[in-house]
Amino acid sequence: MKQRTSNRLIVLLACAAVNGAPSLYAQASGPRFEISFPAAVHREPITGRVYLFIAHDSAPEPRFQGGALGANSPFFAVDVDQLHPGASVGVDRSTPGFPIASLRDIPAGDYYVQAVLNVYTQVHRADGHAIWVHMDQWEGQQFSSSPGNLVSAISHVHLDPHSARAIRIALNTVIPPVEVPADTKWIKHVKIQSALLTKFWGHPMYLGAVVLLPRGYDDHPDVRYPVDYEQDHFSLAPPYHFQAEPVTPVDSNVVGHRAWVVNMRRGEGYRLYQDWTSDDFPRMLMVTFLHPTPYFDDSYAVNSANDGPYGDAIMTELVPYIESHFRIISAPYARVLSGGSTGGWESLALQLQHPEFFGGAWVYYPDPIDFRRWALIDIYNDGNAFHPPGAQWLVPERPMFRSTEGQVMLTERQQGQLESVLGSHGRSAEQQEAWEAVYGPVDADGYPKPLWNKSTGAIDHTVAAYMRDHGYDLGAFLREHWSTLGPQLTGKLHFYVGDMDNFYLNMAVYQVDDFMKTSRNPHYEGSFAYGHPLKGHGYRPTTTGVMLRAMAEEITKNAPAGAKTDSWKYR
Repeated sequence: MKQRTSNRLIVLLACAAVNGAPSLYAQASGPRFEISFPAAVHREPITGRVYLFIAHDSAPEPRFQGGALGANSPFFAVDVDQLHPGASVGVDRSTPGFPIASLRDIPAGDYYVQAVLNVYTQVHRADGHAIWVHMDQWEGQQFSSSPGNLVSAISHVHLDPHSARAIRIALNTVIPPVEVPADTKWIKHVKIQSALLTKFWGHPMYLGAVVLLPRGYDDHPDVRYPVDYEQDHFSLAPPYHFQAEPVTPVDSNVVGHRAWVVNMRRGEGYRLYQDWTSDDFPRMLMVTFLHPTPYFDDSYAVNSANDGPYGDAIMTELVPYIESHFRIISAPYARVLSGGSTGGWESLALQLQHPEFFGGAWVYYPDPIDFRRWALIDIYNDGNAFHPPGAQWLVPERPMFRSTEGQVMLTERQQGQLESVLGSHGRSAEQQEAWEAVYGPVDADGYPKPLWNKSTGAIDHTVAAYMRDHGYDLGAFLREHWSTLGPQLTGKLHFYVGDMDNFYLNMAVYQVDDFMKTSRNPHYEGSFAYGHPLKGHGYRPTTTGVMLRAMAEEITKNAPAGAKTDSWKYR
């Protein structure tokens, strides 16, 4: 009976094939997309990565509804190698996706779909590696809006996991160049080519800044001012989102890290404007560095085996340019650092690496500053990033992102899946792989060597040791160099983090706090403020204006004898 049934099935399949009808196998294969671009849009072959986005709504565009932390509509992606005009790449059930693993798991229904091709450039680096990466176009590694990338129109389609119908999508539009906002009375934009980075990458590389001028700057051409070098993710917006209007509409086309910053800080910019332009507000400059890399929207302001000598470029090219073009007091007491999240880590790193150059760091909710608490992971002693040690029968998933009430929103395993779909070889431009590019070694293929396996979570302790031994674990760096660093840091370190930081970043701050409470020769405990209860990522104890006043007071207190602080303070 079984043999007869099998034979009958084979005959049916053969007849279906002969008659031109879809086979049962084809019916089970699920939908397939054929994505191409015409020669009229791009005449040369393209190496890069193709993304297909699927959404229930057409607004915002599907490409802005997925492909980033917090933007969770399904998307699928595949690398292309020298894809010629008119040729197509297939996206089907075998194409990896997030958060849905396969197209065949998309429920039957009507959807809006859109495709993007992220264009890579081959570079021949000074370290001898030739690799393909997306070169930033002054958009901050936002592939869905990066100039020169190709994007399709939005299509309304019916998907059925039991249908083998091929859906063709044409990438028929080139994303236009970024429009840099015009300079104003308050805001100036800087962009320079870096000789150091250009040499390392074998390709033109740029650094920049957005400068906020104090009230009275043009009226007092003889006055020099102190400066807050503010660290942040890439954005052409002014420091601390300074704005002269009380309301800024949310830009629904901004996703990922920049969306987090924009939404978190919405409304604070106008309050800063009111403070900044008042009669009794201290006069100083604020400068936000711009330093996107081929792996992320920000270099973390340090030298790196994968990213190149960004630390040297910022300190020897960008800062001297800024201080020669704007009237800044070029003295350590008059230079302070501030920033949150990525910018918090950078502010501390710059202060530790250049204690003789900067006069203090205001470190807000920093990325992990002690790698014994890389979120909840001890990268030196834990064997796996996806679950805690010691679990046997009940193996919990390690969280990566939570609500301020503690609800887990994303696990480390899911973050690994997201980054694996966003890019191969560490090219996701997402958070975990950004850290690996900055802190870690170069792998044999020329791309960043992963800290852990994105599929299994197994930690590579040789990579962890490299990160510590090369000074990227700032807590370990402090402990190792305290005898020489401590005397230069006294009074200069100020930390702020919420007790329910959404990314568990408070855990590493506790580690540094514990060390500084027991520090000796000198004993300096630093200044630590913890927001509670239920204070999440973005916590600061007060307004930007009040924080800047505190910085100005610190600058005045630390000014050497004879420095005329009254010459700048309210002019």
